[in-house]
Amino acid sequence: IQISDNWPGYSLDLFTYPQHYYGDLEYVLIPHGIIVDRTERLAKDIMQDIGDNDIVVLCVLKGGYKFCADLVEHIKNLSRNSERFISMKVDFVRLKSYHNDQSMQDMQIMGGDDLSKLTGKVSFLCVLLIPFFMFCKDIVGTGRTMKVLLNNIEKYKPKMIKVASLLVKRTSRPDGYRPDYYGFEIPDLFVVGYALDYNEHFRDLNHICVINDHGKAKYRV
Repeated sequence: IQISDNWPGYSLDLFTYPQHYYGDLEYVLIPHGIIVDRTERLAKDIMQDIGDNDIVVLCVLKGGYKFCADLVEHIKNLSRNSERFISMKVDFVRLKSYHNDQSMQDMQIMGGDDLSKLTGKVSFLCVLLIPFFMFCKDIVGTGRTMKVLLNNIEKYKPKMIKVASLLVKRTSRPDGYRPDYYGFEIPDLFVVGYALDYNEHFRDLNHICVINDHGKAKYRV
């Protein structure tokens, strides 16, 4: 689903959201219900492509946890209601590459120390990429973040690696990388909600929204 640059979004007055964020947001870019429906469709596409292989889901924290949980639950439900049972294991890594709303040069990978279990397995890399993860023109941010992570995973020689991202962001800095599955292609906006944060705030917001300047100043560190 491609959201155009001139898409005005939805008025905040049409939705409920935490009162402590009143005045901090511009508009709702993607309502929660649409996120849920789109994630269910991604789960169906993944089920069709994976075949009878078991899956190791590697979730990137913190922004990826909600998308990962919902996606895994949809895959489990589809598996229960089909003739194919897919076994899934979940592990977690954490990436840090932002300060306030600015990308940092050096990226840190934390957690997921024992990735040897990926050897010979179908590694379905489940990632919710925040605005600095995947940039496309053409968000996994600049793509640099994802390439570093994939290089670390590939040395364990999993049978297959697939990348899922809820969001892909259009920017003027193309790097030629796109995830195998993604829910929405969005304009170059700093978005929050659905576990995407700004300095650890807005994770409790169900909708994906555009933060305003007042919100950035209020929660800046």
